Amino acid sequence: MPDLSVLVLVAFVLLGWAVFFGLQHWHRRRRASMRRASLPQPWIEILEREVPLYRRMPDELRAELRGLVNLFLAEKSFVGYAGLAVTDEMRVVIAGNACVLLVGGHAEFFEGFRNILIYPETYVVPHVHHDGDVVTEGYVTNAGESWHAGPLVLAWSEVRRGLEHPDDGNNVVIHEFAHKLDEQNDAVDGLPVLRDKAHYDSWARVLTREFADLVERVEARSNTVLDSYGATSPPEFFAVATETFFERGRLMQEKLPELYEELRKFYDVDPASWAAPEQ
Repeated sequence: MPDLSVLVLVAFVLLGWAVFFGLQHWHRRRRASMRRASLPQPWIEILEREVPLYRRMPDELRAELRGLVNLFLAEKSFVGYAGLAVTDEMRVVIAGNACVLLVGGHAEFFEGFRNILIYPETYVVPHVHHDGDVVTEGYVTNAGESWHAGPLVLAWSEVRRGLEHPDDGNNVVIHEFAHKLDEQNDAVDGLPVLRDKAHYDSWARVLTREFADLVERVEARSNTVLDSYGATSPPEFFAVATETFFERGRLMQEKLPELYEELRKFYDVDPASWAAPEQ
């Protein structure tokens, strides 16, 4: 006859698994319910008025975005810094831009963090630069940053600037949330989790080549489709390419067709086919 302590241990293990899977099931059902729920009309009006990409995308994607925004606002916490009072408009604008990355259904939402910190203006942070054996300490001015397995930081003035210039390929919200997708493979290296294993070969080939080409163009001071900041590193290249993909999709499709196709497969949307940016 089995020892009573063994039976108790087995019972606790089975109970633990039951609770774990029960919570997982509840979590999935709750998220599905949140995505189906109607977004309050004042929030929809903010999306229509303040988020250019929402106005450009087709109706079925707008509906998907509204559901994602509903879930995003339920799960993420917004904290104002330097005296900033966070408003519903700030929350909806940030959520609306961030969730553009998810409308194709490629990712399991933005996992691994909860807090979004908002400064009123760009902010100064310590910075250490390594150049071989030479280490230089100083300060840099940031528009935003994504902390690995931690909060995401945004300067509201830069968020607004991106909305005022919706076709320049610079959107700090999209940029920083692209880093959060990159982070889902446990490393920020410019290689997010791809749904299709067969996609990894073409992704590595195309993005490695285009990153090297951007570095050369920046060094030669020649015109580029992508912002020069993308030449900083592969993770920054992915984030910058994502900004350009959504805001300047037609130009990227024309000038960098293979890079556009890799991002189209990853995000599972086709911004080049959306309405043209408003002038």
